[in-house]
Amino acid sequence: MRLSPQQIADIRLSAAQCAGASARVWLFGSRVHDERRGGDVDLLLELDEPVPQPARLAARLANRVSRLMNGRKVDVLIKAPNLASLPIHHIAQTEGVRL
Repeated sequence: MRLSPQQIADIRLSAAQCAGASARVWLFGSRVHDERRGGDVDLLLELDEPVPQPARLAARLANRVSRLMNGRKVDVLIKAPNLASLPIHHIAQTEGVRL
């Protein structure tokens, strides 16, 4: 995984601050693989409660993490009971790593 322990802690803390202590966050995509280079940071935020404004939540978390990672591009998917479950959500959980 191409994240430092401090970056992992920062991402987990940011997810908790944005979405609550029960939020779970997964890293998926190229950053999971040590042999790959570059790439943005792809995160899946998994929640047990409905999210009234998912786009706003995703943007807020992406912005926080991006600032912590010196402007690196961050993409955030949200999985919640009130949102459609898409194949990308399944891929993120099966091929990703929970932080």
